Amino acid sequence: MIAVAQRKSRFGLITIERDKKTGEVNYRQGGYYQSRADRNGVSLLTYIHAMFGFLRQMRAQSVLMIGCAGGSLATMLAREGCEVTVVDINPQAFDLARRYFSLPDAVDCRLEDGAEFLFSGRRKFDALVHDAFHGPDTPEHLLSEAFFSQAQKRLTPKGALFINVHVANDRDNSAREMAVRLAAVWREVRILDLPRRKYRNAVVMAGS
Repeated sequence: MIAVAQRKSRFGLITIERDKKTGEVNYRQGGYYQSRADRNGVSLLTYIHAMFGFLRQMRAQSVLMIGCAGGSLATMLAREGCEVTVVDINPQAFDLARRYFSLPDAVDCRLEDGAEFLFSGRRKFDALVHDAFHGPDTPEHLLSEAFFSQAQKRLTPKGALFINVHVANDRDNSAREMAVRLAAVWREVRILDLPRRKYRNAVVMAGS
C-alpha cells in the first residue's frame, strides 16, 4: 500500500492508501480504517455487503446514510438505481470519496451533523444507514432515544434502520447494548454478528 493523499481535518489525519497491483483503496482516519474498496469503488468489507443485501431485499429506493468516509455503500446503491443521501460533518470526506472511491455525482452529499439533519427536515426515507464514527466510537448524541425516535419518524411505514457497531471480541456487549437502545423505540430489533472474531463489525437492525 502507498499513500496517495493525506488531508488534515479536525477529526484527525485522513490518509488514502492504494495497492499498486490490485487497485484496492483504503480510507484511514485518525489511525482507524473507515472504508476499503476495489478499483471500481465496490466495498471489500463484509458488513457493507450485508447491509447492501438487506437494502436490496427490502427494495429500498430512497436511502439516507449518516457517515460517509469512502462512501462505498452509497456508490453500490446508486449504481442499482437507488436515490441516496449522505450526511457527514467532514467536508473532506465527500471530496475524497468522489476522487478516490468513485462516489457518483448522483449521490446527494449534505455537509451537516446527522442529528441536526434528522430534526430539521420532514422527508421520509425507505432506509437509514447509521455508520458514523469519531475514532472507534459513535458520537453519543447520535445514540440517544430522542435521536432514534426522530429517525423512526423520518422512515416510511415499512422502513428500516441499520447501524454498524464495532465489536472487539465475544465479551464485548456493544451490539447487544445498541439493540437495547433501539428496543426502546422499535418493536422489531435484530443483530447480525459473526462470533469468535476479534475487532469485527456487527449490524444492528430495527424496523420492518
